[in-house]
Amino acid sequence: MLINWTVGIRMAQLLDGAGKLGWVLLKSVLRFVFMFLNNCVAIPSYCLYLLLLQPLRLWDSSTFWHIEGIMFKWLLAMVASWGWVAGYTVTEWGDDVRHISEEEAMVIVNHQSTGDVCTLMMCLQDKGTVVRKMMWLMDHVFKYTNFGLVSLIHGDFFIRQGKAHRDKQLVYLKDHLDKCYYSRDRKWIVLFPEGGFLRKRRETSQLFAKKNSLPHLTHVTLPRLGATHLILKTLSTPLENGSVGSETGTANQTGNKRKGLQWVIDVTIAYPKARPMDIQTWIFGYRPPTVTHVHYRSVFPISAVANL
Repeated sequence: MLINWTVGIRMAQLLDGAGKLGWVLLKSVLRFVFMFLNNCVAIPSYCLYLLLLQPLRLWDSSTFWHIEGIMFKWLLAMVASWGWVAGYTVTEWGDDVRHISEEEAMVIVNHQSTGDVCTLMMCLQDKGTVVRKMMWLMDHVFKYTNFGLVSLIHGDFFIRQGKAHRDKQLVYLKDHLDKCYYSRDRKWIVLFPEGGFLRKRRETSQLFAKKNSLPHLTHVTLPRLGATHLILKTLSTPLENGSVGSETGTANQTGNKRKGLQWVIDVTIAYPKARPMDIQTWIFGYRPPTVTHVHYRSVFPISAVANL
């Protein structure tokens, strides 16, 4: 009798587990189909509208990029909604960055997975014009994703990793900033200074830290400063004494002078139990509802950072 009762409990548990697994699989398939159709409509529409607006780009480029920025923000909101619908929300901590949303800033973020970009897309939606006027620096693999074409049109920069590409990539980045940052009226530039995902960089970073008597880091890696230094040098204006100034003579499309970079914003993304959320999780939604924490540790004036 006891054996039958035990077997019955186990069978009930198996059936319950199979039912839950079946529901997760069904939900994942439905989410994937919806997002596939969503992309098939939204991304070609974005490209088609901008193609039709090419005469406006020649006649009034500032208006063209203003319209492009609005549509770009809509697309990022679409991606952010995928996580929100699955119960993946963001809690923001630290300094309020909204008061500098209209000023130029470099945003440095720790990097753990492909989901970091989606998380930023979600939490920056309410920061004024930031989303539509921001430039992203991302690994070149993102170029081959469904959103790669949109990012190329928007003017984001895809950087290749590794010693073999390092010097050339900095030259390409400098050229890209000169051509696209001011001409498209960009304000915030976002980069991941660790140069790659935490799980791939941690061991190398810890060995380097040990060799050079630097802190032993577990949840982040030591930053790679090549792109950071280049951005500070290119987008900030030095004064006669060699320090970084707050005013630059570079004009935007309307002829107004730009101030150059004014702030460095330090952002830390923290996942529950240190389990990063990748883009596959956002698409299929198989993980239970999760709150990701985004901490703005500090907002530093550019003069306090660039002259270190």
